[in-house]
Amino acid sequence: MSVIVVMRVPGDPNTLEKHAQSNAELMQRISGDGKKAGAIHHAFAGGENEIVVIDEWPDGDSFMKFFQSQTEIPQLMQDGGATGAPEIAIYRKLDTPDQF
Repeated sequence: MSVIVVMRVPGDPNTLEKHAQSNAELMQRISGDGKKAGAIHHAFAGGENEIVVIDEWPDGDSFMKFFQSQTEIPQLMQDGGATGAPEIAIYRKLDTPDQF
């Protein structure tokens, strides 16, 4: 069963959204690298002074290897409004009959 990775980053979600729209090629390149490394799903969300990344990966090690080796992510985070270090949590995806 795969894992859900939730990364919470203090920062301005509006800045990230604008930066992402202005740098679509960069975002797609990083996303493509993630897919090659095994990412199954990926999405950003925004809250009050918080940027949230929600991913699905085959396992936590695959995500961590990708995140630690992908050289463009730190600059993206800085330019995209991050104001602090990310907090990463990895959860085992549960097999329940209500999934869709």
